[in-house]
Amino acid sequence: MAADRPSTAAGNIPAAAASQPAPKAAPALDAHEEATDLPLDRLLNASLAYFTHGLSPASLLGAYMDWAVHLAHAPGKQTELVRKAIRKMIRFQLYAATCALGQKDGAPCIQPLAQDRRFSAPEWQQFPFNLIYQGFLLQQQWWHNATTGIRGVSRHHSDVVSFTARQILDVFSPSNFLLTNPVALKRTMEEKGFNLLRGWRNIIEDMQRAATGLPPAGAEAFKVGENLAVTEGQVVYRNRLIELIQYAPKTPKVHAEPILIVPAWIMKYYILDLSPKNSLVRYLVEKGHTVFIISWKNPTYADRDLGMEDYRRLGVMAALDAINAICPDRKVHGVGYCLGGTLLTIAAAAMAREEDERLASLTLLAAQTDFSEAGEISLFIDESQVSFLEDMMWERGFLDTKQMAGAFQLLRSNDLIWSRIVNEYIAGERQPMNDLMAWNADQTRMPYKMHSEYLRKLFLRNDLAEGRYRVDGHPIAISDIRVPIFAVGTVWDHVAPWHSVFKIIRLADTDVTFLLTSGGHNAGIVSEPGHGNRRFRMAHRGMRDGYIDPDRWVAQTPEQPGSWWPAWQGWLVNHSSGQDIAPPAMGNAKRGYLPLMPAPGSYVFGS
Repeated sequence: MAADRPSTAAGNIPAAAASQPAPKAAPALDAHEEATDLPLDRLLNASLAYFTHGLSPASLLGAYMDWAVHLAHAPGKQTELVRKAIRKMIRFQLYAATCALGQKDGAPCIQPLAQDRRFSAPEWQQFPFNLIYQGFLLQQQWWHNATTGIRGVSRHHSDVVSFTARQILDVFSPSNFLLTNPVALKRTMEEKGFNLLRGWRNIIEDMQRAATGLPPAGAEAFKVGENLAVTEGQVVYRNRLIELIQYAPKTPKVHAEPILIVPAWIMKYYILDLSPKNSLVRYLVEKGHTVFIISWKNPTYADRDLGMEDYRRLGVMAALDAINAICPDRKVHGVGYCLGGTLLTIAAAAMAREEDERLASLTLLAAQTDFSEAGEISLFIDESQVSFLEDMMWERGFLDTKQMAGAFQLLRSNDLIWSRIVNEYIAGERQPMNDLMAWNADQTRMPYKMHSEYLRKLFLRNDLAEGRYRVDGHPIAISDIRVPIFAVGTVWDHVAPWHSVFKIIRLADTDVTFLLTSGGHNAGIVSEPGHGNRRFRMAHRGMRDGYIDPDRWVAQTPEQPGSWWPAWQGWLVNHSSGQDIAPPAMGNAKRGYLPLMPAPGSYVFGS
């Protein structure tokens, strides 16, 4: 992202960790790995993963076999599908006849789903394009019927088959091709084909950038330390995994309790410190809060053996120790985003078990603690898929950014893949780059051991929600957490669906305030005051209040206009001591926490 990337200073990183050589042998086998595992098997799967983009062929084959066998033994379902096909054919023929007679007021055979905007332009209602898109939607609906509702098929396999069929059909959507897209044809005739020339140039440029590892077109205008992540601060602590940034105060007095923000290591931390206009960090500092944030190191092969416990110990706990030295005798508001929120919950539950009372509150931003209904991302996670990913990571030492980005794009393929192809390669119009898009292109990796533990312990076994997750050899329970919790879900979240985030209300035996905001996993969190068309719902549940399901919660919680940031900031103030004090010094030299370098530090530049 930035032109000049500073080298990592030694700082106060432990000498042993700083000089630790890359391991020469494969890591010891985990409990889930069989002693008979052979490197040859893993190398074969790792090689295969290059061609399948990290997707397990065995997992897909198993899902389709389950579906096909049960469908073959379901004559009733087959008969129903035949009847549906005949009815759809008749409806389509009647609609076609109506259109051929020139009757424009005939009702369409089928309406697109609410979130499907591919055929919303009025040009799609003209003959023959109305027939083309109506036929496509009828086929899409029939295949949905064919891949769901079959007795005996496991829910996971049914979801995989339905999702895969939808992805395949979306490839052949008439909106993706020039000759079957009336909007694209109209533009091409108006511009005499110059849009196609621009699109061809865009294709060549994107191919060159992909081949050379350059960011997407336009990202060069956004540079970390210049117009991104520019809130003034200092790196006050560094170890082999994190840099801890302390931000300079903007007010003469500050709230006594500092804030520690734990972002996910699947992302660069500065999503919460983007441009000055939409920086959550700057907003909090200007409201009189002392803010610390963790900047995670982008792992390499040498970090392959870092596990979830290392991220807790070297991440959250090391940061708390540093903050306690800089702001002694002050409790800390813990804030965790996405995977960072899951880790912060683990740390908070372990602290509660050990009667460590350094936290004042817990805020979870789009963070899951119960993974039993983790949304469509679960389609990529089963025993076969996780084993396949482990073999791929075993060879490299980490999960590459391309595998993660590809999986997330598939969840919203119409918005993130096909609409982009149509706009940039057929219409020839680049989507203007913004700070959030530039940040999204600055991706990170996941170390082998940590990602394997995360997938197995949390996604596959759901150990955290069910009280089996162990810290220091003993299980922890979310119900032990007694500090108040503020949880934020986003309506269109495909990474951490808000129904899954909402489960913290059932798991925690403490006061929980849940807030549901408009937007998606990233845009819903980066929702600064003044941002147009923002809305949210917020309600509090006390310790003695009964459980309420998420749908009923939405029905009885009124919607409010505007950004959710002020409501949360007010909640932080209400759960603080009410004391206003002079801002703490940057670091604490007497305790060994010297300012090492200005923010954004050096780890954020790791590529």
